[in-house]
Amino acid sequence: MEEKQILLKSIDKLHTTEMGINRIKRNLKTDTADVVEYCRNKILDQSCHIYRQGKNWYCEIDNIRITINSYSYTIITAHRMNEKA
Repeated sequence: MEEKQILLKSIDKLHTTEMGINRIKRNLKTDTADVVEYCRNKILDQSCHIYRQGKNWYCEIDNIRITINSYSYTIITAHRMNEKA
């Protein structure tokens, strides 16, 4: 199985914390109601570049990098890639 398929197969496990919601909204400068669904849609896009490095998954699309813990499927953060993290 291709490595990124592991994440895609478990996409329903994706979640984040209350602090994560606030961090993602602040970093992406978005007021979206459901950040988990927003991130899920980005990850499922065919043009999303998904790779695993150490304990985290990184998903890059539309100049955004989403960081996900590979064991718990918790969205840790998301950043615009043209800005400093």
